[in-house]
Amino acid sequence: MPRPAPPQASPRRPRIGAGRPLLEADLATQVYDSRGQRRNVALSELSFSISGDHPSFTAVVGESGSGKTTMARALLGMQEPTSGEIRFNGKNVYKLKGADQLEFRREVQAIFQDPFEVYNPFYKVDHLLTVPIRKFRLARSRADAGNLIESALRDVGLEPKDTLGRYPHQLSGGQRQRLTVARGLLIRPRLIIADEPVSMVDASLRKTILGTLEQLNDEFGISFVYITHDLATAYQVSENIIVLYKGLVVEAGEVGRVIKQPEHPYTQLLVSSVPEPDPTRPWSGEMPEGNKKVSTAAATGTGCAFADRCPHVMPICVKERPPLYRTHDEQAAACFLYQETPRVVTGDVSQTFQPFQGKEQPSAKEE
Repeated sequence: MPRPAPPQASPRRPRIGAGRPLLEADLATQVYDSRGQRRNVALSELSFSISGDHPSFTAVVGESGSGKTTMARALLGMQEPTSGEIRFNGKNVYKLKGADQLEFRREVQAIFQDPFEVYNPFYKVDHLLTVPIRKFRLARSRADAGNLIESALRDVGLEPKDTLGRYPHQLSGGQRQRLTVARGLLIRPRLIIADEPVSMVDASLRKTILGTLEQLNDEFGISFVYITHDLATAYQVSENIIVLYKGLVVEAGEVGRVIKQPEHPYTQLLVSSVPEPDPTRPWSGEMPEGNKKVSTAAATGTGCAFADRCPHVMPICVKERPPLYRTHDEQAAACFLYQETPRVVTGDVSQTFQPFQGKEQPSAKEE
């Protein structure tokens, strides 16, 4: 669902040179090893980039344990991948120092799931806003700082006199979450990574918070990576979508096409699992049974991770992991059902958000 292009960013903070990504993951893999337990791959060879020139809104969806939060932590510089790299302006995030590190901390911000854990209960909520102003030197005087804070609060639907001077427990969950959005607006980053930002607020506030995120994207040119398990809100606010399963990208592309015409069997399962808002057609809640014949092969990582649940499993699915195949100009799926179509050239899922440019790789059949 394409939206009008947002205004250009402020001249005082010029955009990155044409063609260079702002933030990118290059084959990022995160493995957890536990004594006495098998190896757990939380994220596998993720290649993904956010443009430094054109603000975007990308949703990342998948069930619990799919690797969504691991992806967020890696992109935020909070957890270095076991292998691969996360780069900001072409530099490894985990090797940044001095001015480069400060720039990364300013330009890439986060909104977390729990709107209470981000606060220190010993400080009033003002502390969340005054610290970045001081750290990033956003104001020349106390009066300027006050004006910035009041403007940011009003932009997210909060009244300064009813918000400032209070402790976190004195505000509702929705107010606390909107405060974290206000902090992001105050800093004016280029990218906000929002990890389940509305999962812990009631339905009446979800629309308000999501509307604010859309406003930041449209009016202020801030890109978003919106991580959620909710397909409905992903469809509502995002332009592009990435579907994760067991740490792997199984489908990606333009959100309207992926939701309405899902190609990968797992995405089809996710979409079909959403209850129909029709009382005459009750949802059975039935899920497909696992395929015991291929469960062992899938668990060892030698084949498709979804093979043990897939109704279309083939012999090749047990032996090899499927690459991303281009199924449409704005869609790709990691499934051997589409092996007659071209592969995504570098494995970068960002390429599925626009038509191919340059030479396509041949299909498996052609090789």
